[in-house]
Amino acid sequence: MKNLSRLMFALLLVIGFSNVNAQDENNPWQLSIGTNAVDFYPVGDGSPLGGTFEKFFDTDHWNISPTINSFSVSNYLGDNFSLGAVLSFNRIKKFGDANINSLSYYGLDGIIKYSLADALNTGKFDPFLAVGGGYTWVDKIGAGTANGTFGINYWFNDNIGLTAQSSYKHSFEDYLAKHFQHTFGVSVKFGGKDTDGDGIYDKYDACPEVPGLEAFNGCPDTDGDGIEDSKDTCPNEAGLAEFNGCPDSDGDGVSDNNDNCPNVAGLKSLAGCPDADGDGVTDKDDRCPNEAGPSANNGCPWPDSDGDGVLDKDDQCPNEAGTVANNGCPEIVVPTVEVQNQLTEYARTINFNTGKSSFKSGTEPTLQAIAAILKEYPKANFTIEGHTDSTGGDALNQRLSEARANAVMDYLVNNGISAARLSAKGYGETMPIDSNRTRAGRAANRRVEVKLANM
Repeated sequence: MKNLSRLMFALLLVIGFSNVNAQDENNPWQLSIGTNAVDFYPVGDGSPLGGTFEKFFDTDHWNISPTINSFSVSNYLGDNFSLGAVLSFNRIKKFGDANINSLSYYGLDGIIKYSLADALNTGKFDPFLAVGGGYTWVDKIGAGTANGTFGINYWFNDNIGLTAQSSYKHSFEDYLAKHFQHTFGVSVKFGGKDTDGDGIYDKYDACPEVPGLEAFNGCPDTDGDGIEDSKDTCPNEAGLAEFNGCPDSDGDGVSDNNDNCPNVAGLKSLAGCPDADGDGVTDKDDRCPNEAGPSANNGCPWPDSDGDGVLDKDDQCPNEAGTVANNGCPEIVVPTVEVQNQLTEYARTINFNTGKSSFKSGTEPTLQAIAAILKEYPKANFTIEGHTDSTGGDALNQRLSEARANAVMDYLVNNGISAARLSAKGYGETMPIDSNRTRAGRAANRRVEVKLANM
């Protein structure tokens, strides 16, 4: 029991040493359990290997205990090398051809293994070579050994397999015979972590917490369009590589995520929306989609209500035909100098009752003549001025001139002239056209004048 305690302590030391080494592959640990057979026959006196292997496979010389009595653990170092430890037990009842009393057998060995699988490309078969050393006790006598091993693993999958190996153990002491130890067992590889269960170990998985595909180093392609989600602008919709994984439903060359009209083919310049009339306003915003017009008028052409060639937006008289030169308004025809002189002549012959704004009899024909002239110039505006002579006070003369000007204006309005075209103003005695010292001069100064207003 004391020897067993020593074995367990030594095994822990070997395992602890191997655990220090960095792991470079998945499933870095291999644990094997099984049974072992110890054979002293092939190794005879006088030769390291007894001169022959003719009895190597003769199991009659093997010391076998029908129990699980071999345990090994190894850790991958890198470049096909592994470091491990082997703990084994047995009972020795045969020494070559001789039967002996049952002796206990304990072995603790450290090994460095080299896998030949990559070099030989053997698939599920994993042949290996190993060298190492350890300590072996037969009964209570122990000695150090140098070991050489050849073995083979057969892996059913990434984790489970069978292991068979033979080790030659060369003793450094005469009291421990050189011998072979054959081991058969089941091996389990473990230690690789696959958090998301996608079959790609975390150390090689770029997305270790999300199930993915081997082609994308363990990252997902949710929509199955061949573009991994991290590079897919539309990870939940199958799309095209040219659009970073986004679809183009209407085939207009604008991906749906950038297409304001994803179900109707349109123009790239209008974010994928159509423009039937080509006026630069998308159909969905165009009030006149089949008639070109400016965006300022919502895609409709500007109207020209009066048909004068000046659009309503620029026409100061949109409901009345005019000229371009006059901003869409009719050109204003004004009286000639001759007509204005005639108006002056007519106006000055309007006679009022003395000191009043009422007309004398016989004046109406003159007023009618003035009205007829004004009707010939419907766009022209006129000012009616009232004047007096200097007889009487200034205030009285001012009121009288205003009253007489308004009397003429009222007559013209009542006879078809728009009031908007007329204005009346009295000047009293301030603007004489003749001398107030003579009767004839005062008569000339008592007058009404109809003048073309400033345009």
